[in-house]
Amino acid sequence: MSNRFPSPFELDGPADVEGWEELYTYSITFSEHRKDYEDGRFWFWDSMHWGQALTPWDAAFFEVAIASLSQMNSRHYRIPPADGVDFRILNGYAYLSPVGVDPSKIEARVPQFMERAGHYFGNWDNLYESWLGKVKETIGQIDAINFDPLPEMEELSVITEGAGVGSGYQMLGEYAKFRDLVLRAWNYHFEFLNLGYAAYLDFFGFCKEAFPSIPDLGIAKMVAGVEVDLFRPNEELKNLARKAIDLGIARNFDNPNSVELTSPEGLEWAAAWDAVKEPWFNFTSGNGFYHFDKTWIEYPEIPYAFIKDYIAKIEAGEDISRPIEAIQTERDRIVGEYRDLLGSDEDREAFDGKLGLARVVFPYVENHNFYIEHWTMSVVWRKLKQLGATLAKDGLLAADDDLLFIRPDEVHSVLWDYYANWAVNSPTASAQHWAPIIKKRRAIHAKLSDWQPPKALGEPPEVITEPFTIMLWGITSDSVANWLKTGDGDGDSNQLSGMAASPGLVEGVARVVFSPEEVGDLQDGEILVAPITAPSWAPVFPKIQACVTDIGGMMSHAAIVCREYGVPAVTGTGFATDQIATGDRIQVDGNAGTVTKL
Repeated sequence: MSNRFPSPFELDGPADVEGWEELYTYSITFSEHRKDYEDGRFWFWDSMHWGQALTPWDAAFFEVAIASLSQMNSRHYRIPPADGVDFRILNGYAYLSPVGVDPSKIEARVPQFMERAGHYFGNWDNLYESWLGKVKETIGQIDAINFDPLPEMEELSVITEGAGVGSGYQMLGEYAKFRDLVLRAWNYHFEFLNLGYAAYLDFFGFCKEAFPSIPDLGIAKMVAGVEVDLFRPNEELKNLARKAIDLGIARNFDNPNSVELTSPEGLEWAAAWDAVKEPWFNFTSGNGFYHFDKTWIEYPEIPYAFIKDYIAKIEAGEDISRPIEAIQTERDRIVGEYRDLLGSDEDREAFDGKLGLARVVFPYVENHNFYIEHWTMSVVWRKLKQLGATLAKDGLLAADDDLLFIRPDEVHSVLWDYYANWAVNSPTASAQHWAPIIKKRRAIHAKLSDWQPPKALGEPPEVITEPFTIMLWGITSDSVANWLKTGDGDGDSNQLSGMAASPGLVEGVARVVFSPEEVGDLQDGEILVAPITAPSWAPVFPKIQACVTDIGGMMSHAAIVCREYGVPAVTGTGFATDQIATGDRIQVDGNAGTVTKL
């Protein structure tokens, strides 16, 4: 078995993509200037969030997100064993590397972390309520940004009110404000999320020390059975399905692409839809990180298809509610049994305190998904589409989506060309300047999109301590060793190992799903096999037997939602979508963390 993954400097990339680095900022690509550092590190492909080749704008949000995550670890909360997560792009694909802390410095960071994290843990409810207000205000400010075309003549009020500045100045300011608000939103995203993982890891570590034989899944089940805002969009679909039946218009949804709502009953149903669509249907079919993700509010045929499925289940007499009572009963049973094993009141008090904190902070581990990755990013992408359409309409670019192939730092030059020549009333130069560049970048991006990136690069670490890497991505020393083994062909080709993410043992037919467009192909009783799942796929969980993913830890969305819906799951297998095909009969053991081809 090899003891390392391919080097990012020696790996063969796709052909005919010279100059691909120009699509991205210079600091985010692997560089000869940092070769000793980069080649000596372990990098894993973040196929959970960025599984496809990135355009310049997709990459911009990758940079903003990971930098925001990292600063909370390293500079804000001073998490003792972990700094940030380093990030690079190789041939268009996102790679991450957890950064540990020098062991000699960990002890000094402990009191710093306790003081800083302790303030949040001690004031969680008030600070979280404030957080919700900050995020909603930021979303509102992004939504209020205006990228309409510059006018033929300024409004008279600009003169009568003595404004002194006009539409061109405002457009430049709006773009700067847009980028600032996006960065602010992603800073807010990790304000609580890092602490949520830290609190869970603290409880996890206590349990592992107190109960050496306890499985990871047993610990995760102790914080299950919670109500989180991320489940709200799916619950609203269930309510709308019931309302369609009550109003006698269930058959209107038999064809989700052509739903008729003009009757009095249809209009009443449409009013119920309108009452909840903001904000709950600002929910993307993917994860919100790509320009092509479709939002429910803009593509209602997607949620209509889920409503159709719920109508069929209700009419068949099936219970479509989440089995929360059973999950909570099992949770409380496990907690009671392990608590009774503790030998002292002091240990039980510590157990109760750490469990209580983990349960308080746990809902945020999922809620951030909705508020930032879905609601915020839905608004962000709408604004970018508006800007692209304006620049195309007024002749600065050839097509609305040309903007996606211009880096954010380059956009200012296009806007200046727009503003300056609008002011002079003379021809702009952007279309002619950018046309060959964009054509070349589109061709390169198309070739990058056909490349299959390796799961990991570089030197495997001795130990991984960064909480996101463990809890979210499921990257541990054991999983890395398993990747090396499987990648070399040394493992059992009929069995994969991963995280025992949700309990249960089932056999069934696999359905491999690579994109949101394929989710509708899932049939009742099949086993979902995917690189990773998206929150907006929640409506399919009641119809599947089990779930298997390539990447993801105990706190990944796939793991959490499967536990909350009582669906067995194995996450972080590394190679499930490579080794399993649609139609294969497989066994999923969510208790042991294994997937076997039968």
